[in-house]
Amino acid sequence: MKISTILDHIDNGHMALPEFQRGYVWNRDQVRGLFDSLYRRHPVGGLLVWATESTTAAHRGDGPLAPGVVKLLLDGQQRMTSLYGVVRGKAPKFFDGNAQAFTGLQFHLENESFAFYQPVKMKDDPLWIDVSDLMSHGQRGHETLVEKLAEHPDIGTKAVRYSARISRLLGILEITLHIEEVTGADKTLDIVVDIFNRVNSGGTKLSKGDLALAKICADWPDARDAMKAKLKEWNAAGYDFNLDWLLRSVNTVLTGEAKFLYLHDRSAEEIQGALKRAIKHIDTSLNMIGGRLGLDHDRVIFGRFSVPVMVRFLDQQKGALNEQDRDKLLFWFAQSGMWGRYSTSTESTIDKDLEALNGESGGLDKLLDTLRLWHGGLRVEPEHFTGWSLGARFYPVLYLLTRMGESRDWGTGLALKAGLLGKMSKLEVHHIFPKAQLYKHGFKRAEVNALANFCFLTKNTNLDISDRLPEKYFVEIEKAHPGALASQWVPMDRELWKIENFQSFLEARKELLAAEVNKRMEELLHGDTRWLAGPSAPALAPITVLGGVTSEDEEEELEALNAWMEERGLPQGVIAFDFADSETGQQRAVFDLAWPNGIQEELSQPVALLLNEGSDVVAIASQAGFRCFVSVEELRRYVLSEILAEELAA
Repeated sequence: MKISTILDHIDNGHMALPEFQRGYVWNRDQVRGLFDSLYRRHPVGGLLVWATESTTAAHRGDGPLAPGVVKLLLDGQQRMTSLYGVVRGKAPKFFDGNAQAFTGLQFHLENESFAFYQPVKMKDDPLWIDVSDLMSHGQRGHETLVEKLAEHPDIGTKAVRYSARISRLLGILEITLHIEEVTGADKTLDIVVDIFNRVNSGGTKLSKGDLALAKICADWPDARDAMKAKLKEWNAAGYDFNLDWLLRSVNTVLTGEAKFLYLHDRSAEEIQGALKRAIKHIDTSLNMIGGRLGLDHDRVIFGRFSVPVMVRFLDQQKGALNEQDRDKLLFWFAQSGMWGRYSTSTESTIDKDLEALNGESGGLDKLLDTLRLWHGGLRVEPEHFTGWSLGARFYPVLYLLTRMGESRDWGTGLALKAGLLGKMSKLEVHHIFPKAQLYKHGFKRAEVNALANFCFLTKNTNLDISDRLPEKYFVEIEKAHPGALASQWVPMDRELWKIENFQSFLEARKELLAAEVNKRMEELLHGDTRWLAGPSAPALAPITVLGGVTSEDEEEELEALNAWMEERGLPQGVIAFDFADSETGQQRAVFDLAWPNGIQEELSQPVALLLNEGSDVVAIASQAGFRCFVSVEELRRYVLSEILAEELAA
């Protein structure tokens, strides 16, 4: 079938994209390469389509399907989207991706090369022509262009030669692509998805969640949009969740299972009802976690995969919890996060926890018994605060203590509760002993950024303290706001405030922090402390956790990079990515910013940004298959040149 005919079929609804297909992920270099191959009449491969009845075809986008049999693209989406985007000058109705990848493609009549528009390089050179503009005007545009070229004093008679090249460029639309069809009533969605995954063995594979969502959308076409709308709301509130995560909660509500296959035979009405209930219970869970534990934004939600289990329990209770059960559930959530309950084998772990909830003997007590059986004792010891960096698992615990307790700001003396108003009241990490002073005295990075050297203060207070030493500014704080230091678990022995006693200060503060955690956990159990009885939680393994975000400045730099990525239609990375051992769940390293599935998901290798890290962290990331960058500028250049395929200034 001719390319022009295929594009017409997309316009009139005879060809579309199946609902289970992911979005457009090609970059400019791939688009440029496609058009170069077509221009030179090199083979670019055929298409694989699923021929099915339009009345039962679940497809992407808002465009209506033509009546009768339609063809859904199984293999060739990236090529056809690129062709449509350049030839039509706009994205197809089923588009979901970065339109910059095919916007502004130019062709040079002398060099016969393709490049994307660059004003400095191209504006004064008439031999650069806009491919989309030419394609939209067809033969008439061809004639007009040749006339203009012939009038140019530097071109003259060469216009005839260029005319032939323009014809060859327009001739791309007449190229025939072989189309192979998957047909037959026996071709169920499962079979078609299996074919899709086999054909795309080197590209983007469909997850089990993708398949479940495809089946849901077959009966309820608006399902994906409905879920995305709620995810956007949570994102605006500071929580970054994805479709798979939300679908997991829908699944636990409706089936009491973690595996998506249990959703496959559910009706649209059942899914809609379960989504409504799941959203309600997720909102309740986030309100409890934020209001009672103080974990009020994405960076400190260290147990997001516990939420589908919480949602199941809330649904069993019809959303009504007494204070004791609410706090017991939050105790389980906090403990699951502290010990990395969902660091590996997420689906099977959720299944085990759901099994503890379900059944006649199931419930919260059984859920806590399962956690203790898995981990051992749940009481915290000072050694658990040996971690360092903003990526340590006990960093959210420090935030939790600050929000749950009576912690007070050292500049105002006010309690650091959620909801403080004003830009300068945002909580910031403060190094109690300032970094510059510690480095000057020969302390190592892991000591400087030890968790026990962190506290949370308002932005104004953080700025006022600057890089003064505790033995100076602690005296002022205690005089102005008696008890404010102790409210943040500062040992009150003044000898420990001296920099030469920094190590002793850390040990003393770890004791205070551990005692505070156990106190708060006991409060959540309302006197029923059997799960804290017995031996303490096992000490952290001797493996040193390497890497991690170590300052507000680094965090702001990473957030700015994520915003830059989003502006270019690319996915944001995970800040303070927890890299754990796949077998034990033991945290091995923290990567400052990571794309574990690649920036072009599943099409490019995993990427990690490691700021100010040693060779040991780079080695761990490299051995795990990550492409490593050690500066923001270096990563940006990679994105521009290899992902977006833009030409960089020399």
